[in-house]
Amino acid sequence: AAPSGQPGASSLALAGREPQAGLEAVFPREVGLFADTFPEETRYGFCGHVLIIAQHHGARLGVAAPVWEAALALCKYFEEQKLNFRGKTVIELGAGTGIVGILATLLGGDVTITDLPLALKQIQENVHRNVPAEHSAQARVCALSWGLDHEEFLRDYDFILGADIVYLKDTYSLLIKTLRHLCGPRSTIYLSSKMRQEHSTVVFYEALLPLHFSLELVYRDEKENINIYRVTSKEIS
Repeated sequence: AAPSGQPGASSLALAGREPQAGLEAVFPREVGLFADTFPEETRYGFCGHVLIIAQHHGARLGVAAPVWEAALALCKYFEEQKLNFRGKTVIELGAGTGIVGILATLLGGDVTITDLPLALKQIQENVHRNVPAEHSAQARVCALSWGLDHEEFLRDYDFILGADIVYLKDTYSLLIKTLRHLCGPRSTIYLSSKMRQEHSTVVFYEALLPLHFSLELVYRDEKENINIYRVTSKEIS
């Protein structure tokens, strides 16, 4: 997830760069993950579960550190719609803190929670805090750089989730390429986004994504300017 005006950890597999070069530009190897950070813990309640989410704010994690409003909106949507992920395969992209994927795990899903490599420690910490040991096998934390290693992941997940991952124009084609690989004819994608005009977020949803997917606006928060879309593939396998 990411705020306005900053490149973020959820999608920095930058076009035209070697994978390692792209990562090094954002996360210098010699700097420790939590160097020069300050931790914060916040409690959230959704679907009868209390989540304690650690956020390690600082330059290294950048926009991957906080829980953004679009992630909370997606969790709230799951609660209002009484979504049940029991027995379903789920993958979260650009997870940041992992709050969305963790909630999907607690709601019964078999969940893969992904982000860039140096964001994984924070996600793993939050998984350990919130997922009971007897369900720990249902939540896997993995590195995924859009458009680079997406083919290492399964196809045809039941659900694909993303919160505030549409904000960096250079990554839009990489995200769509990744979604096309992960999404099968029975898959449902939920994307929750702050609709930032300056980052062409609207263009992504109105012009780019519809080239390959059918989408429906299922939730709108006027105050926060957040949309949630339910997305399905147009392609027949």
